[in-house]
Amino acid sequence: MCGRYTLTVTWEELLIYYSLEESPLPFHQPRYNVAPSQVMPALIHDGQKRRIGPLRWGLIPSWAKDEKIAYRTINARAETLLDKPAFRQSFQRKRCIIPADSFYEWKLIDKKNKQPMRIVPGQGRLFHMAGLYDTWVHPVDGAKISTFTIITTTPNKKMETIHDRMPVLLPAEHIDTWLKRDNSDVRQLQALLKPAPDECLDMYPVSSEVGRVHHDSPACIAAIDDPPVLF
Repeated sequence: MCGRYTLTVTWEELLIYYSLEESPLPFHQPRYNVAPSQVMPALIHDGQKRRIGPLRWGLIPSWAKDEKIAYRTINARAETLLDKPAFRQSFQRKRCIIPADSFYEWKLIDKKNKQPMRIVPGQGRLFHMAGLYDTWVHPVDGAKISTFTIITTTPNKKMETIHDRMPVLLPAEHIDTWLKRDNSDVRQLQALLKPAPDECLDMYPVSSEVGRVHHDSPACIAAIDDPPVLF
């Protein structure tokens, strides 16, 4: 599972990084502890060009009766995208990239305790996490809610010391292949959903405060030189 991540770059830096020509998004600010149900920038392709805009974390399929499903769809397993009704249609036409400069995972210390770890890019500045998106229309007031899920896969050797899943981290050269809506080559798309090479990421221990949703400050990403012994 990927249940927390960070995006500490500015909106202007995102636009430059992805070669986008759009005005600043008022809501964006550096985030050190992004959690499900929160709204974050996502990169899509509108059929003509790349675009970036706000999506809420936790996919609500267009056919859903209510919003409750979002609590179960923050992640989508790469191996079963075509088997799950919640993800099948989005996989075919509504794929996105979730920019992140790190994500968190919890390493099991013993039967009772876990140490949060921050996983950062070993190469480059940003992770391009593969995702899916959809837009749901509220049946009562007609409000439109656009949401996303992060796709996970099996871990590489570095990540398997912490967890049995990791986000799909696409290399920059595969971004357009993933995003383009007219790409219906399922085999090609599925081939992209694999663990990133070990050299693509590094990691270090951080404070347990990242487990608290309301804690969103630079302290979340500060390294702990000597993690405390947990009992």
